[in-house]
Amino acid sequence: MSIEIDEAYLKRQLEALLRIASPTGYTDEIVHYCSGELERLGLKPELTRRGAIRAVRQGSRRHGARAMVTHLDTLGAQVKSVKDNGRLEVVPIGHWSARFAEGARVTVFSSAGSFRGTILPIKASGHTFNDEVDTLPVGWRYVELRIDAVTTSRQETLALGIDVGDVIAIDPAPEFLENGFINSRHLDDKAGVAIALAAIEALERTAATTPVDTYWLFTIAEEVGVGASSILTGDIASMLTIDNGTSAPGQNSAEFGVTIAMADQSGPFDYHLTKKLVDLCQSEGIPYQKDVFRYYRSDSASAIEAGHDVRTALATFGIDASHGYERIHMLALVSVARLVAAFAVSRVEIKRDAREISGVEGFTHQPTEEADNPLPPEFGSAGSRNT
Repeated sequence: MSIEIDEAYLKRQLEALLRIASPTGYTDEIVHYCSGELERLGLKPELTRRGAIRAVRQGSRRHGARAMVTHLDTLGAQVKSVKDNGRLEVVPIGHWSARFAEGARVTVFSSAGSFRGTILPIKASGHTFNDEVDTLPVGWRYVELRIDAVTTSRQETLALGIDVGDVIAIDPAPEFLENGFINSRHLDDKAGVAIALAAIEALERTAATTPVDTYWLFTIAEEVGVGASSILTGDIASMLTIDNGTSAPGQNSAEFGVTIAMADQSGPFDYHLTKKLVDLCQSEGIPYQKDVFRYYRSDSASAIEAGHDVRTALATFGIDASHGYERIHMLALVSVARLVAAFAVSRVEIKRDAREISGVEGFTHQPTEEADNPLPPEFGSAGSRNT
């Protein structure tokens, strides 16, 4: 029987998460929030020195555990220099285009407290620059941050307490529509965190049992490539990453159902774990599609590159305009949450994975048999078309 996801709870968590600024390097407050919610759900979060979260939901066996991983950090920016006009030169945190920074309302976190401001093109006034506002190139060198404070010089801005290196959070500006669409920045990966919390809530509400321990991991530096590199334990045999899938021209992702990633720029995901996700979607009636991402990496990549010997897979919610003005749909979030819960309670099929090293007995096979592919009758037995 399928585990029902509380859609209202998922939506409330996403709304709450979006209200907390958490660009990479400035994630303490969202770590506190997420830890508190995990405790409320009955789990005991453990934090690394820098704040990545690990919470274990106990199953029938410890070894060969499963992990579900999402990331709390988002894109952002940082002060590169204080300019002579008192405005700020900025550089991105994470990989995103200055095209999507233009016009953004932001918060600057300084040693003296936070300041509000706007990222603008350096030629922002048509009344002053005329057609030059349209011919200005796109790039971080061509934008600046206007602070909502009285300052017209470098000295006045420094006197406010703002300095090089201060972290800048970009306003998400969320909008939840009645038809299920959600528009906001930072849906990558706050929607994934909301999915994980909703899956945990469903498992706890139904008192679901799992064959092995389930580790719920929340990382804090995925957007800069670190991700799950240091939070896994030797007990974890398989890891499911929950993140966005890019629904753009040339991609097979969609804003509805689950998009199962077959590969990203780090290579193919684990054959057997990915096939299991497909089988679960089919048996649970969860709509899905597959995709390959050429310019994409996730917590799975950082874990493998750090030397963790785990099977990895990636289940995504389709997101339009990723790392820009993002849009998703509630149906995708619920679909991914259903898959995560179904995976958590599903039986373990590769029992030797409980041991980090073992012999060849019980090792998996991948199919190599020739497919049943008979010629159509009109071709005849010799392979030439009958006329």
